[in-house]
Amino acid sequence: MLSPDAPLPTPGKPGNLRLWLAYAGVWTLAWLLFMLAGIQADLQRGSWRPLSAVYQASWTLWPAALWGLAVYPWMRGMQRLALAAPWQLLLHAVAALLFSFLWQASSFAAAWALFEFEHALATLHQTVLWQALWGCFVYGSLAAGFSAVLNARRARASALAAAQAEAALVRAELAAVTGKLNPHFLFNTLNSLIALTRKDAQAAEQALLRFSGMLRYVLDNKRGGSDRVALREEIEFVRDYLALESLRLGKRLQVVWELDPQTLDDEIPPLSLQPLVENSIQHGIAPRTQGGQVHISAQRDAMTQALALCVRDDGAGCEPARLEASQSRSGIGLSALRRRFALDYGGRARLKTHTAPGAGFRTDLWIPQ
Repeated sequence: MLSPDAPLPTPGKPGNLRLWLAYAGVWTLAWLLFMLAGIQADLQRGSWRPLSAVYQASWTLWPAALWGLAVYPWMRGMQRLALAAPWQLLLHAVAALLFSFLWQASSFAAAWALFEFEHALATLHQTVLWQALWGCFVYGSLAAGFSAVLNARRARASALAAAQAEAALVRAELAAVTGKLNPHFLFNTLNSLIALTRKDAQAAEQALLRFSGMLRYVLDNKRGGSDRVALREEIEFVRDYLALESLRLGKRLQVVWELDPQTLDDEIPPLSLQPLVENSIQHGIAPRTQGGQVHISAQRDAMTQALALCVRDDGAGCEPARLEASQSRSGIGLSALRRRFALDYGGRARLKTHTAPGAGFRTDLWIPQ
């Protein structure tokens, strides 16, 4: 919630321009109604004096329209004070009487300046009661209208502040979730390199050189959780990752690519595709002595024009409940990825994992463009 001292739009801003245009429109409508009432009264008396009705409407309403401008800053001051209800009612009563006095005093002064003192005094005696009543009514209407405008602005400002705070919280959580992906990837890749050094030192040296390029990609994209990279960059990163895994798994790992060229420039969060590929290798290929095949595709969704990524393998698969339990223990990559998409795209991105005994693993990812 905003405090009573929270700043409101200042004159000259679009919001205030609309306010004063509406103010002018209300008084124009009141002037027209007053003029039509005067013409109707003349017609009932058997005369036709439209200019007299125009004069009478203008002469009567101009002080109220002029002093009504002061009601807006007065209402702003009242809201800043945030007084108790009895004090507010008292101040509004005093302000209504003051508004009526200023209305009549302005009319009296103008009549005195343009005509004679006796004429101005006679007119005041004739109109003092009804103008006092009308002054209180007009003040109340203006105070209620300006109060509604100010309350609406405060409500919008409060909602905007709440939305900004929520967005800042989401950005912080998004950065924290994204930060989980990088250590997870680095830890698993280093384990693969350590295992490779025990089998083939020369291959391990080549793998380290390739790993340095991958590390550069990871560090370059650690600026923020909401960064984007082209799909082609992520694919090159995944190719390097698969090359390292091929050094470890050899012919047991086979990869099939099916990429729509029109999707290569689509933007995705970095480290979006690699955890999916890693999931298939860890759960579908590595546990099998004969290995298997990983199929990676990128297509354009015909209905939503979103980027549709799919990673599947022909491994043994498992029961869905077993997969969920396994991911809850060690699936940091997928769980963090799912959370990142939920935060980053506000529920518009989708990630689904399917598996069944003998059917391998399949992960589908839809990213709006």
